[in-house]
Amino acid sequence: MPRHVQDLLGQHLNGLIPKTVDVDPDTRLGRVLLRLRAALLDAEAERQVTKAFGDELIALVPRLRRFARLRTGSEAEADDMVQATLMRAWEHRSQFRDGTNLVAWLFTILRNTHLNQCKRLRREVEDVDGAIAGRLSSAPDQEHRIALTELQSALDALPDEQRETLLLVTVDGLRHEDAAAILGCRVGTVKSRVNRARERLATALGLS
Repeated sequence: MPRHVQDLLGQHLNGLIPKTVDVDPDTRLGRVLLRLRAALLDAEAERQVTKAFGDELIALVPRLRRFARLRTGSEAEADDMVQATLMRAWEHRSQFRDGTNLVAWLFTILRNTHLNQCKRLRREVEDVDGAIAGRLSSAPDQEHRIALTELQSALDALPDEQRETLLLVTVDGLRHEDAAAILGCRVGTVKSRVNRARERLATALGLS
């Protein structure tokens, strides 16, 4: 695929979810973050965790929120999922080894949390007329909403493994090695899925 087509497709995908940085301290997730920061400071003082672990854990929250929103299509559900991920990471902090991949560890927890929730609830989310795309955007104009709807439809048409791999690499900016660790597959498989997904999306969106 030509580089300019990849760049244009990347812009389309990044427009699907706005990047967020701050968490409202008055929300449940905000209150969890405040408690988590305090707990990390205490754990650091008692040498249970390192400062690097705590700093990176907090710094990754915006990326976790974005990935969660892509999976759920709902800001509230995404924040609940991130909250559950942070709590699980805290409970199992002793299992993490310094120097290993915290990004892959957290994203794996989040992904498994969502998969378990879906199994438990036994529900299917149906994107009727781009309903999910409409919720993901923040007050878009009509032209932008149409573009998001078309993109969401094209994404929905991808095989599950291609869609998830593409979002991890292209939208969340994870390295192929990180995505492979999260998905439990080879790096070559990740690259192959991303390339096939890009080709199919480019064709569906008329970019090729």
